[in-house]
Amino acid sequence: MEDLLGLSETNEPRAAVFRVGARAARRGGGPPRDTWSTADTGARTRIDPHQPVTDQRSMGNLIKVLTRDIDNNAGNVFLDFENAQPSPSETDIWEKVKQTLEEAQVILNDLQEYRGAGEEIRQAIQSPGVETVQEKAWSAVVPLVAKLKTFYEFSHKLESSLRSLLDVLTCPGTTPTQQLEQKQALARQFAHILHFTLRFDELKMTNPAIQNDFSYYRRTISRMRINNVTSDSGEVNNELANHMSLFYANATPMLKTLSNATSKFVSDNPQLPIENTTDCLSTMACVCKVMLETPEYRSRFTSDETVLFCLRVMVGIIILYDHVHPAGAFVKTSNIDMKGCIRVLREQAPSSVEGLLNALRYTTKHLNDETTSKQIRNMLQ
Repeated sequence: MEDLLGLSETNEPRAAVFRVGARAARRGGGPPRDTWSTADTGARTRIDPHQPVTDQRSMGNLIKVLTRDIDNNAGNVFLDFENAQPSPSETDIWEKVKQTLEEAQVILNDLQEYRGAGEEIRQAIQSPGVETVQEKAWSAVVPLVAKLKTFYEFSHKLESSLRSLLDVLTCPGTTPTQQLEQKQALARQFAHILHFTLRFDELKMTNPAIQNDFSYYRRTISRMRINNVTSDSGEVNNELANHMSLFYANATPMLKTLSNATSKFVSDNPQLPIENTTDCLSTMACVCKVMLETPEYRSRFTSDETVLFCLRVMVGIIILYDHVHPAGAFVKTSNIDMKGCIRVLREQAPSSVEGLLNALRYTTKHLNDETTSKQIRNMLQ
């Protein structure tokens, strides 16, 4: 069974191959037109849209999507979300991010199994003078807080990995589309980071025990300090506890971390055109949307988890774009087809996308701007 990051235990590629033609990617109607591939040299090669996709780069199962003309060449973007391998020049970064993604799977497993100490805390509150009950609650909470500390510290590793990937995927010299085509292994890792982020936040939002456990821990620590009682439990210091409180108080803490990191990446690199970052994001959003909205290609997904993977990545990209682009993702001139993306989400089972819709409602920056159309606002109600 595939894990939550969309990878099998052996990291073998799935058998699905997706070919998204020109008609599916365009917003307007009209007959399908010929499809073209754009090589690294800029040369264009005609592909018969009625033939199965062949591997243009010997890179495995390619996902081919015709995007809008975001870099003035009307070319095709090839993103292999399944089996792209790094080139020698990318190996160092790829290996570092790979370690982060492997740890991400452990984090997700631990969060999914997080049950909290609600019963022990309830009994401790009801029996404040019974020492054995207090000790039982404390013993239950301490290892849980250690996990919460690990989750929080991992958010910094995730932020570092995101910045490393942005450094490479947005560097000057080639168009953002070419960057994604030429560095598919890193684009794939970028997608997996976003998938993890949305999955983590979904699990956190549905587990109130996290904040309850940490609140009880902080109250107990405060009482122990007042009474000059020491603890050998590896106490979280006050400064770290404050940071953790702010982190877990957010509805979508990992997504907020990445949004802040992406905005900071742009502000820290004033010499880099902002379009390098926003066009990279909008291109990837288009890839996900077209795969999801085209029945012919969606039917080839190997599992429902693959569908959720694309949905989470698409939503994560939209939120990052909205925080980075001065006008945001919802303005009419946005490179992201927001109506199309929301429509795709609305077509899914409500139980599987409500968290993603809430992420768009409550963690985006420009949804309530005057420049956002009433139709888009109504679609998100």
